[in-house]
Amino acid sequence: MHIEPGLVDGAKIGLSYATAAAAGAYALKLSVDAIREKGIVSLVVRTLITTALVFSFFELMPHYPVGVSEVHFILGSTLFLIFGAAPAALGLAFGLLVQGLFFAPADLPQYGMNVTTLLVPLFGIAALAERIIAKHTPYVDLKYTQALALSTAYQAGIVAWVAFWALYGAGFEAENLSAIATFGGAYMLVILVEPLADLAVLAIAKALHGLSDSGVVTPRLHKPA
Repeated sequence: MHIEPGLVDGAKIGLSYATAAAAGAYALKLSVDAIREKGIVSLVVRTLITTALVFSFFELMPHYPVGVSEVHFILGSTLFLIFGAAPAALGLAFGLLVQGLFFAPADLPQYGMNVTTLLVPLFGIAALAERIIAKHTPYVDLKYTQALALSTAYQAGIVAWVAFWALYGAGFEAENLSAIATFGGAYMLVILVEPLADLAVLAIAKALHGLSDSGVVTPRLHKPA
């Protein structure tokens, strides 16, 4: 997911700096909580893993320009379930930054918009998980309907933010509305894949129960809250 260069420019782009700063501040708060839970080494290790994964998602997995942005298989809910909210947020932010710095410098002016679009839906599914997953249920025991709910919420959040930036930058002209609708329709197809990916990865993680105390995964993966 990358906002097209020039879609939001001039003074308007200042809003993206504010939203990115707010998302970054909340990610920092989650990071402090993660350090208290498992220590700084665990957070650093998980962040390095998620950063590498996010970079590979952007560069190696199929991605197609559609409408006002690009369709990517970001697997945000998978990152959250395996590594936790803070490492997933940091990995998304750093992975996107590495890609921009070394492979897509034209995307750097849109970094604030892109990182907001990735992180805020992640924070949303973290809150949703607390509501739909019982405290005594480890993530490896998730049901398909729960994985689907998390994936749908994440992808819908991304589509909503992309639509916001497109409307904010280019207005309500018919061509822009059509481009937004095209992007949204294509992006929601990811929902067909991501819940299955979540369950497949969780099944593998369940077999690797020895990782539960390693600090490499979120403690909630194998243990109740």
